[in-house]
Amino acid sequence: MTITTVGIIGAGTMGNGIAQACAVSGIHVVMVDISDAAVQKGVATVAASLDRLIKKEKITAADKDAALARIQGSTSYDDLKAAQIVIEAATENYELKLKILKQVDAIVAPEVIIASNTSSISITKLAAATSRADKFIGMHFFNPVPMMALVEIIRGLQTSDATHDAVKQLAERLGKSPITVKNAPGFVVNRILVPMINEAFFVLAEGLATPEDIDAGMKLGCNQPIGPLALADMVGLDVCLAVMDVYLAEFGDSKYRACPLLKEYVAAGRLGRKTGRGVYQY
Repeated sequence: MTITTVGIIGAGTMGNGIAQACAVSGIHVVMVDISDAAVQKGVATVAASLDRLIKKEKITAADKDAALARIQGSTSYDDLKAAQIVIEAATENYELKLKILKQVDAIVAPEVIIASNTSSISITKLAAATSRADKFIGMHFFNPVPMMALVEIIRGLQTSDATHDAVKQLAERLGKSPITVKNAPGFVVNRILVPMINEAFFVLAEGLATPEDIDAGMKLGCNQPIGPLALADMVGLDVCLAVMDVYLAEFGDSKYRACPLLKEYVAAGRLGRKTGRGVYQY
């Protein structure tokens, strides 16, 4: 399969990042969201990101114009009919994703691949809700998408080899380094990462060290580029909590119990960078 157009559902942080990666690589994009305002905000975010690359002399102004010209914003799922693959990049909520995927499944042609950018929800379970389980796959990008090289390709029980190979080739075409993983809650990276973030909240709650010292310890002692608490603020504390809740429900193991302090921060609306305050003030 030759992929010339990628459909993306969601113009938020992940959706517009995937759109940028595709557009810069010469692939046409149809980016769909629920309102014109959301779509325009997504396109504006891509434009600002490309401007930063111009300042760093990574691309030219002509490259920026060409990339933006490849992105079609829309509020209609009908426009996804032009795509050979549709990537769902909506909020990490099972019921919402299920609703979206069923709508897309009913609209696009039978040969179109559907991928989910989920970071924790079962690909096998999502695939079973569509009429094309063999053409359903997980394609988990990492934030910020234009900068991060990794894409986790998650095979559901029903995913065909042809679907896997086509998606792997697409990831490589975007300049990414894909790894293939089996379907399981959190897959590989988040299975290890989010419990570590959760443990950092327990350490903070117990008063063992300040947030700054916890992060400095992990940066200097484990050679991590960013500490776990600062990373949680970047990811979104609500996202971290949602992922931990999925682990607890799916595994039934108390080691995945979300830290009460993490729950408190989320209840207070302190979600991280996106709200201006999380563990740190922004």
